[in-house]
Amino acid sequence: MFTGIITDIGRVRSVVQEGDLRARIETGYDTSSIEIGASIASDGVCLTVVALGPDWYDVQVSAETVAKTNLGGWTPGKRVNLERALKVGDELGGHIVSGHVDGLAEVVGLRAEGDSTRLRFRAPDHLAGFIAPKGSVALNGTSLTVNEVIGAEFGINLIPHTKQATTWGDTKLGDMVNLEIDTLARYVARLNDWAGRH
Repeated sequence: MFTGIITDIGRVRSVVQEGDLRARIETGYDTSSIEIGASIASDGVCLTVVALGPDWYDVQVSAETVAKTNLGGWTPGKRVNLERALKVGDELGGHIVSGHVDGLAEVVGLRAEGDSTRLRFRAPDHLAGFIAPKGSVALNGTSLTVNEVIGAEFGINLIPHTKQATTWGDTKLGDMVNLEIDTLARYVARLNDWAGRH
């Protein structure tokens, strides 16, 4: 489990297509404190560490994960939002994030609003109903508050700190970002669907 509070910006060193996609990510984390098999959210995708070096770790990305996320577009030099898995007793600063991406949202609006940046996204139709005003979403692994929702589009406001502490300062119109809907919304929808059938 994660919180959506980014604690490092990594950089993709290499991407190799083996049986699965294998990526090497450069990190500022103390890799001596990371174990093989650990989970690290990389742009919001929970990935398993399969090899370690002094300032990097390797992950394998399955074909299904490549198909459902933006990781297939990773190239050397790309900056990546990183978060290590929660430990019991850690502060929960964002919201509960699983690292299981539901789909991709497209950046369809981007404008300055004072010192902040206003972003508008278009969610896939099958996920749009799970996004609510003042609710939470995880976008590229970052816990963000939804400002407004109009149909399948929703707005987010990024303060300067968020742009500096994450890769959001790199965002461009048309970018596809990893979207994880709020876990609570998922369970409420499932309960409502189940109750409607019985």
